[in-house]
Amino acid sequence: MFIGHYAPAFVAASSPKAQRLGALFVAAQLVDIAFFIFVLFGAEHMRAVPGFTTMNAMDLYDMPYTHSLIGAAGFAAAWAVGTRLLGGSWPAAWIGAAVVVSHWLLDLLVHAPDLTLLGHGQRYGFALWNRPAIEIPLELVLTFGALLFYVTRTEAKGASGRIAPAILALALLALQVVNWLQPQPAAIVDPLPASQPALALFAYALFGALAFWVARTRIVKGGPRVRLV
Repeated sequence: MFIGHYAPAFVAASSPKAQRLGALFVAAQLVDIAFFIFVLFGAEHMRAVPGFTTMNAMDLYDMPYTHSLIGAAGFAAAWAVGTRLLGGSWPAAWIGAAVVVSHWLLDLLVHAPDLTLLGHGQRYGFALWNRPAIEIPLELVLTFGALLFYVTRTEAKGASGRIAPAILALALLALQVVNWLQPQPAAIVDPLPASQPALALFAYALFGALAFWVARTRIVKGGPRVRLV
């Protein structure tokens, strides 16, 4: 699951009680943002293993802090507290927290068993990355169905508001296709070069920036004219 993680952000951002789309894009990938930062600093680990799953060679064998359910809940709680400290309402805080936790639940669908509840012990994952005929349409329907939901419940503030969602959609689709078509490595790569997590962080930053731009060009129907970030 990659762009599918943004589906809860699109749905949540259509509520006048929630934060805007840019902030919720960060919330949707907060767990992975933390993971790749931890990888860069050696706190969590991943490696490339040819054929680890049909669609993804990444063996995420050590991620107790970010991809345990308790860890995801901790990031969600931190998001809620941060939202309140920045002046957001409790409804906005809890909606954002739910978007953060949704990352673990969506990963559960596609990951090989590498997710834990408490950071150790039994590992979980339904491994849809081994079933491209299911995973690919599922991810596309989740992402672009949620984007359509967002667009129908917001209105453009001008010409840019009419084209911004389409540009975001094209960017999401382009990078997802690149991710799907990326060839499997010929041999185990352990450790991965720092360029790999750095590239992932760049992609999250790019999508976050585009989402902030979309949010500035659209208004939730029936909602306040100004919302937190």
